[in-house]
Amino acid sequence: MQELVTVLAKALVEKPDEVQVEAVEEEERTVLKLHVAQEDMGRVIGKQGRIAKAIRTIVKSAATREKKKVSVDIE
Repeated sequence: MQELVTVLAKALVEKPDEVQVEAVEEEERTVLKLHVAQEDMGRVIGKQGRIAKAIRTIVKSAATREKKKVSVDIE
């Protein structure tokens, strides 16, 4: 999952070198924390959060196939 989010984010931003994805294990789920450059934040979130929602949907469907619970936080 971590690689999936990294690939998606790097395709969207202008500074792919600054994309970092950190996986944090919680009780029943994994939280993927996506860090991008401040000026790329708008590209990852999109208008009205559409791109962020799309990223979360893709990750959720991939996690469902593996019977896991994963969420994405953009920081």
